[in-house]
Amino acid sequence: MYHWPMSKLRFSLDRHGSRSLAEQIRANISDAIRQGHLYEGARLPSWRDLAVQLGVSRGTVKTAYDRLGDDQLVISKGSAGTFVASVLPALPEITDRASQLPLPDLYQDLDSAPKPFQVGVPAQDGFPYKLWSRIMLRCSRQAVAETLRYPDPRGELVLRKEIAAYLSVARGLLCSPDQVIITNGYAGALGLALHMLRLDSQRVWVEDPCYPLTRHSLSLAGYTPVPIPVDEQGVCVEQGVTLAAEAQLAVVTASQQAPLGMQLSLARRQALLIWARENAGWVIEDDYLSELQLSGRAPPALASLDHDGRVIHIGTFSKTISPRLRLGFMVVPPMLASRAGDTAAALSPASALPSQLAVAEFLRDGHYLRHIRRMKRLYAQRRNALLELMEGSACVRKMAGLSLLVDLPDDVDDVQIADMAREAGLAPAPLSPWFATRSNARKGLLLGVTNLTGQALEEGYRHLAELIACSGEQ
Repeated sequence: MYHWPMSKLRFSLDRHGSRSLAEQIRANISDAIRQGHLYEGARLPSWRDLAVQLGVSRGTVKTAYDRLGDDQLVISKGSAGTFVASVLPALPEITDRASQLPLPDLYQDLDSAPKPFQVGVPAQDGFPYKLWSRIMLRCSRQAVAETLRYPDPRGELVLRKEIAAYLSVARGLLCSPDQVIITNGYAGALGLALHMLRLDSQRVWVEDPCYPLTRHSLSLAGYTPVPIPVDEQGVCVEQGVTLAAEAQLAVVTASQQAPLGMQLSLARRQALLIWARENAGWVIEDDYLSELQLSGRAPPALASLDHDGRVIHIGTFSKTISPRLRLGFMVVPPMLASRAGDTAAALSPASALPSQLAVAEFLRDGHYLRHIRRMKRLYAQRRNALLELMEGSACVRKMAGLSLLVDLPDDVDDVQIADMAREAGLAPAPLSPWFATRSNARKGLLLGVTNLTGQALEEGYRHLAELIACSGEQ
């Protein structure tokens, strides 16, 4: 430990560390200046004096002082010496809060592999890695060979064509590639739509319960989410009119309500479209899990019934291919196509050319539909295995998308159960945070079925059942 008589500053050097001695000296003096320990105009020791004091060469000290000069923290005045140029504000301390993941209620353990019962993650063992690797390698080479030009901010035309063709067959939605915008997942599409619409009213209908990210996104964009109850037919349009008649936007999950799983009935679809037409409003359709219906056939997209151009359709490849792609799409009515393209170009142009080309080939060559069929069979098997384990349980349960929804008594803390399960290496999702207000929230657990295999399923469910039983006894 070395002392500076001039200021009683002290710092140490690690002679075996990865950083050079000059860099360590620079960093220590820089910290002293930024934290106010060295005042403006303070004279630093000469190269020779500090070198002797620290036991290093004069060249090492000179290098450190030169770097401090480059940072405009010190001024060299020749033979007169080196002086502190100015005192900068102290660097803020890094707190635990600053290092937290964004939206910690939604995103946890992002660096770890999916856990049993985790919601929203495709089956790891069902992904066609070899096929996808070959396609990605081929498309990466193609992307490198492309001319050095700015890409279309709406996304590659080849992918937008394939998405338009797929939607016409699988979702009954007829659209042109010019109506398709490639986005950074659902969140990217929602953000673009909110910027694009230019609404007069700040109140927006959202389902209650709904995907928490939707409420967060609306609030961050300056809108006020108005929770509209759902029943067995989906969102209650009449209650929406009662609660927020002046609203100009509704965000719905028509194919499989998130998180409860019911389909929006035909009567409610028609009522919603009539409301949008008569009030010059808009509907954002989050096509959540439409391709992965485990029972029956998915209904046509809500946008396929829209003859007035009031529905914006959003889909992604996160649940069907991989969430790591961060690849989604938005289909806008023809009247909004130009504005949507301008908004994408200005705020969030499509990126990741190799991934776009790979998904286009995956769609074009029929791999996508075959992959979905395999996944549906696999998920149905895993759902049945979980239901068999739960046979005889007193819990009320039903399928909700790719999750088994287990209802819990109102006096049970589902968030606490989920936290305890996470400590045991499990990842069920509590139901109550999906509701706008905890006081009206149903208690329950969403058990994802996609990554349940063999012994992990049996051990995981047994442990989870014990946690639920213990919570009920408290």
